[in-house]
Amino acid sequence: MTVNEGLRLMAGVFVLISILLAHYVSPWWLLFTGFIALNLIQSAFTKWCPAMAILKKLGLKEEKPVS
Repeated sequence: MTVNEGLRLMAGVFVLISILLAHYVSPWWLLFTGFIALNLIQSAFTKWCPAMAILKKLGLKEEKPVS
């Protein structure tokens, strides 16, 4: 698994968890969903995301560019 795939997996899992928490615990958990969305939008422009640094430290490899 690459860093990009891991990032998408992590974001998807966190969104699902926050939706379940919003449904069963408190609608305030939707703020966490919004935070995830803002972080993904920010990373699209800056090419940097804190989760990517964590995934790299966990040993996931970056994709090699196609030549």
